Amino acid sequence: MKKIFLYLLLAISVKAAAQTAEGSYYTATDGTKIYYEVKGNGYPIIMLHGFTGNLQGWKNGELYPALLKQGYKVIMLDLRGNGRSDKPHTDAGYNNDAEAEDVMGLAASLGLKKYDVIGYSRGSIITSRVMVLDKRVHKAVMGGMGADYTNPNWERRIHAWKALEGDTTLHDVDDMMKWINKNPFDKAALALQQKHQPSTSPAELAKVKIPVLLIDGTEDFTNGDVKDLQKLIPHSQMATVPGDHNTASKNIQFSDAVIAFLK
Repeated sequence: MKKIFLYLLLAISVKAAAQTAEGSYYTATDGTKIYYEVKGNGYPIIMLHGFTGNLQGWKNGELYPALLKQGYKVIMLDLRGNGRSDKPHTDAGYNNDAEAEDVMGLAASLGLKKYDVIGYSRGSIITSRVMVLDKRVHKAVMGGMGADYTNPNWERRIHAWKALEGDTTLHDVDDMMKWINKNPFDKAALALQQKHQPSTSPAELAKVKIPVLLIDGTEDFTNGDVKDLQKLIPHSQMATVPGDHNTASKNIQFSDAVIAFLK
């Protein structure tokens, strides 16, 4: 019985080691370690997950395997404060476009001269920053995001930040807090992500020259009107797919629309 138990422990340890070995760590300029995974050998695409998420979420949908099947090099990372990446508990760890700088720094460390970027939900907010800051971005996809994030004083962001710091009076984010309280997330890191979540101004978006796909679920009313965002980005196009904010990015229609746009 003891031998069987030891074999089980060994098997679990080997499995855990193998999972860790799937990816690598990039060290940002401030010393924060960012976990990432790369698969495939073709044209590079960087995928950015949403709030409280991590790169594993992309593996639960149709898009990730479809990109690999199409021959792309797919690069996914756990944004700082999430997943296997470091979780700074300082303002400096998240302000001044720290997350976008991580993406651009990782791209540089991988020797990418051009790349596309795909974001969903909060990942779209970071995608927006990357596409205005990095001339290497060739195309961008922003999923699950309307125009509300362009307002630096977006009420929902402020309420999320305050709720994560303990304010229980802001009931418009009750569902978010129920989800967070059910999981072992680092609330201090999440609060700082909301506190310093970047906005991209209409003036910045007006200068975007690359093609941008805005894609949203038919039942997603979470982050403002996508049509309003499309008016702000000159070379953008819009697509709708079945689903709400939590399901739209996982279905085959989302995958098909993104693949068609990238081609």
